[in-house]
Amino acid sequence: MSLNWLTPAKRLSALPTYVFARLDELKAHAREQGLDLIDLGMGNPDGSPPKPVIEAAIAAMDNPKNHGYPPFEGTASFRKAITAWYYRQYQVELDPDSEALPLLGSKEGLTHLALAYVDPGDVVIVPSPAYPAHFRGPLIAQGDVYQVDLKAEQNWVMDLSTIPEDIARRAKLLYFNYPNNPTTATAPRHFFEEIVEFARHYQIVLVHDLCYAELAFDGYVPTSLLQIPGGKDLGIEFHTLSKTYTMAGWRVGFVVGNSQVIQGLRTLKTNLDYGIFSVVQTAAETALQLPDEYVHQAQDRYRTRRDFMIKGLAELGWEVPPSQATMYLWVPCPIGTNSTDFALDVLQKTGVVLTPGSAFGEAGEGYVRLSLIADCDRLGEALRRLKQAGIRYRPEEAVVSSNS
Repeated sequence: MSLNWLTPAKRLSALPTYVFARLDELKAHAREQGLDLIDLGMGNPDGSPPKPVIEAAIAAMDNPKNHGYPPFEGTASFRKAITAWYYRQYQVELDPDSEALPLLGSKEGLTHLALAYVDPGDVVIVPSPAYPAHFRGPLIAQGDVYQVDLKAEQNWVMDLSTIPEDIARRAKLLYFNYPNNPTTATAPRHFFEEIVEFARHYQIVLVHDLCYAELAFDGYVPTSLLQIPGGKDLGIEFHTLSKTYTMAGWRVGFVVGNSQVIQGLRTLKTNLDYGIFSVVQTAAETALQLPDEYVHQAQDRYRTRRDFMIKGLAELGWEVPPSQATMYLWVPCPIGTNSTDFALDVLQKTGVVLTPGSAFGEAGEGYVRLSLIADCDRLGEALRRLKQAGIRYRPEEAVVSSNS
């Protein structure tokens, strides 16, 4: 029976199609046609979590106490593991009872934060391009989203001076993310100092997505917002175990920082969910206590793939600068091609899945994101298919275009 009279809430009509859901449809169609897909679209790590994490989960499954409802705010031992990890990583002291909150993945927390703090018409500042949850959460909350375009000539670092005075004075939240998804950009410490001063001046809550903190290479060490004097007074920081520990499907992350902001998010979540399965919390606690060698293995894996793909793309005409962090490459589209058309063309001709830059906001147009989520043999096959299909980047066309 079709309910023709039923219409969804207006907040849903304001949302663009979620690109990864659309990609799933296209991938299913391609598989039906017999294509062997090499999926480099989502940031969905390959492989399994470290063995101690799996063993901890198996052992926790045998404990009957772990099969009831968990505490709303997460188990005390997991919260203590979070704050101990934070001190070890950033030398920042946090109260496990008020300044740390486990989440069903960082996406859930980033989105629900907007529901907790954004009323219809409230201004929320977000970068473009950005991880979709940064702008979709405020859109669902019916906030007024103001996008700050990130630009290649500024190394994809947000230029706070471009934010109009009236927008800054009205803004309630400001989302940002370094190391950055999708551009792979990193921001120097002085940028964090500037954004804290900006937020203090205009009384804005800072929302920093630090989900790629541990996937850093070549000696680069990411900065935490909470390391900056005043950072914890003005903001919160989100993390996930999905990338570093290959736990994407486990749906576990956390937020730390200002206790007042976290309390608001906790209050919302107590009305929406019952928290994370205790077994998963035990496994996540184990992951955060692993020796550094496990993190170094993840870093080596993605650095090796980064170098392999950059070299291979160079042979096809692309000059992609080495990323200092994340599990992605941010690759320009051939001249005269928009990102959606290019990604679809690559998928149809080669079975290689890329994510159009436009999925991350208007300023992402002209690029595609390539996820380093396959081993080098499979990445080599992707490069071979691109070459065989004649898909190349021709810099000389850019010169002709700019002179025409």
